[in-house]
Amino acid sequence: MQIINQWHSFDTANQVAQAVCTQILQSAEHAISARACFHLVLAGGSTPEKIYQLLANAKTDWSKWYIYYGDERCLATDNSERNSTMAANALLSKVDIPTENIFTMSTELGAIEAAKKYRQSIAKVEQFDLVLLGMGEDGHTASLFPGHIHDQDETVHAVYNSPKPPSDRISLSAKTLANTRQLFFIVTGASKCEPVKQWKQGVKLPVVSIAPNTGVDIYIDQAALA
Repeated sequence: MQIINQWHSFDTANQVAQAVCTQILQSAEHAISARACFHLVLAGGSTPEKIYQLLANAKTDWSKWYIYYGDERCLATDNSERNSTMAANALLSKVDIPTENIFTMSTELGAIEAAKKYRQSIAKVEQFDLVLLGMGEDGHTASLFPGHIHDQDETVHAVYNSPKPPSDRISLSAKTLANTRQLFFIVTGASKCEPVKQWKQGVKLPVVSIAPNTGVDIYIDQAALA
């Protein structure tokens, strides 16, 4: 099946952040109205951090938000390099999302145990409402890296030998990430030019493996398109 990619380009990363923030709030409003809950998968990275900082000032029914992570590094719980630490500092500590609605990845236990636990955490999620993803300079997304082979039937992968430290991580699988009503890729910065070009040329990068039936929205700045 042909996956439709919708490219939304902006002059700056800050404009990308503002646009995505607006879209997240619209998605939340629609999901809460339709199903009384909003299931959101967070991404790591500098532009997502800006988005979370903007969201912290928004008016929404936070009690209906459910938060998940696309991936996490195997580090101590309070390590500043964890996606959960960044998200907590930028957003989650500043809004009234119930603690039981925030599903962090227990990667301090190691990749195998953390992946096992997170499979249980997401088992009852029929479908995510919105998944946020970034893209690395090698075309990786979440912690799905070029050349890595995983069991395609797994919902959560234990990841080893990451080309970027730390080597051990866990990641939602391509199949799990695609099980969403909306998928936003957030791509900013000149270092993303080459993988963006390859993506448009149809090179089989990890970003291409995330293929929801509803298509993909890519929010990108001019630096990444140049």
